[in-house]
Amino acid sequence: MSDDQTSIDLRRRSWIDKIAQVFSDEPTDTRSLLDLLRNAEQDDLLDADALGIIEGALQVSSMQVRDIMIPRSQAVIVSTSMPVRETVEMVAGASHSRFPVIEENVDNIIGILLAKDLLPLCLKGIPENFNLKKIVRPATFVPESRLVNVLLKEFRERRNHMAIVVDDYGSVSGIVTIEDVLEQIVGEIQDETDIEDDSYIKKFDERNHIVKALTPIDDFNEHFATELDDREFNTIGGILLQEFGHIPERGESTRIGPYLVTVLNADNRHIKLLKVTLTGNGMRKEDSS
Repeated sequence: MSDDQTSIDLRRRSWIDKIAQVFSDEPTDTRSLLDLLRNAEQDDLLDADALGIIEGALQVSSMQVRDIMIPRSQAVIVSTSMPVRETVEMVAGASHSRFPVIEENVDNIIGILLAKDLLPLCLKGIPENFNLKKIVRPATFVPESRLVNVLLKEFRERRNHMAIVVDDYGSVSGIVTIEDVLEQIVGEIQDETDIEDDSYIKKFDERNHIVKALTPIDDFNEHFATELDDREFNTIGGILLQEFGHIPERGESTRIGPYLVTVLNADNRHIKLLKVTLTGNGMRKEDSS
């Protein structure tokens, strides 16, 4: 075969290869890869759940921590100035396993409190003057711009489950957990400690309950045998806002019948968590049955 014929054949093969590539099903970018996988799912070659996990994993690679973090106004934060019993009540009511610990202000986070570290102390009896700093773990700080897939790798390497998110000026803007990352990949994760949407009230002991401020008034009345009016407000938090006349701070309290209601957690916009304490000789409906 002549050199000229060989050259012609090579050019012809090159054009054929280019045309074949254009009409090939092989993916050339993320979008075409997803299209191919979705077609495979429609043809029952790929499970729908598996497709969802793959899509989540691909999405995470382009997301930043600021996209998935819990804003600091919604985070349950423990302060070293809180009485020990109040700290235990907040931890029990929130049903989380890790809590940022602050000293003086929210931008001064000194570490992470693990709920399990409180358990041995509770069994022994925690002295009122106990210094919470003795059991806090070191905190990890990450910028808002950190890629989520990079954060997941850091969580695995450092064996951390929570990080404090800071903005460009070093101020705390929120928190992020390994569960937040994984939920972007596999969907919402629920465990035995999660409170169901219709479970607003949690018993702490015989006289104390932890109550979400979003508890419907009907549910509150039913549980505590009260007769609060629900014509103007739908939740116990709404009634308390009217009672206080302002958004209360942590530790403020008021009375509802035989109950002392104390704010356990609130930000500058909402009341979040309450402690309802039976005082005097009052009896709840379930106690008198």
